[in-house]
Amino acid sequence: MFENEKIIKLPEEEFRLLRDLIKDYCGIYFDDSSRFLLEKRLSRRIEAHHLDNFRDYYRLLLYGRNRGEELAAVMDNLTVNETYFFREQAQLKAFSDELLEEFTGLRKDRKLRIWSAGCSSGEEPYTLAMLAMEKGLPEKGWDVVIVASDINQRVLQTARKGVYRKNSFRTTEDYYIKKYFEAEGDGLYRIKDSVRRFVDFSCINLMDPLKVRFVGTVDIIFCRNVLIYFDPESRKKVIENFYTRLSDLGYLMLGHAESLINISTAFTLKHLKNDIGYQKPDGKGATARPPAGFMWSDK
Repeated sequence: MFENEKIIKLPEEEFRLLRDLIKDYCGIYFDDSSRFLLEKRLSRRIEAHHLDNFRDYYRLLLYGRNRGEELAAVMDNLTVNETYFFREQAQLKAFSDELLEEFTGLRKDRKLRIWSAGCSSGEEPYTLAMLAMEKGLPEKGWDVVIVASDINQRVLQTARKGVYRKNSFRTTEDYYIKKYFEAEGDGLYRIKDSVRRFVDFSCINLMDPLKVRFVGTVDIIFCRNVLIYFDPESRKKVIENFYTRLSDLGYLMLGHAESLINISTAFTLKHLKNDIGYQKPDGKGATARPPAGFMWSDK
């Protein structure tokens, strides 16, 4: 909050209405302890619209002419975007040394599509691009595309610019900084265009199957530390959307605090040498079945 910014009281009834609206829209669930967070961060939106209270703001989100734009503003104000380059290194080693080796051995068309779902300010998809480059995939004639999506349009602007401060490099070796970044002064570093060309950023609500369909078919999905903010029902919907987008034998990689227990039995748990992942069966004698109520979509 800015100094002297006004905080408008959020009554319990309005808090529950807003919480349910946000959950239905994007799957993110705010428990009772988050009431002050919503009060603090959404007061500025009430001020921006010259409204008097949260009841009027709730009506605006339901019936306003530009409700879509305002919901996007809500996401920009509420979503958490803590990330950095080369986060969760064991999983990245599994990606580099195992998954890339597996796919490059299987795919005859030399095409590899990866989805960074919940990419925040871009450190994750750029890390994946650097690792693919380190394996020499572009030089070997591979067409590598990394779809990077987030619901927060503000962080996507940062991701597209590709300029980062020291905090984003807390676990990054100097080798990668020197090879793939250009110093901009004042402690800033810009990702090189040679990395940037592999990444395509989009604003996507993971709960929206129509928007998710535009991702196309992908071989690997990274969705790390995103589902922890969703309620169980919303997690199931997102995982179903992921299932429809994955190619046969494709992998879903979650954060270390996340799993598919009590969410889905459609994937096979794979114990890799460096980490674990969830693999979509090939459909020819698959041992796992899609969850009840699952709807197939075209690829």
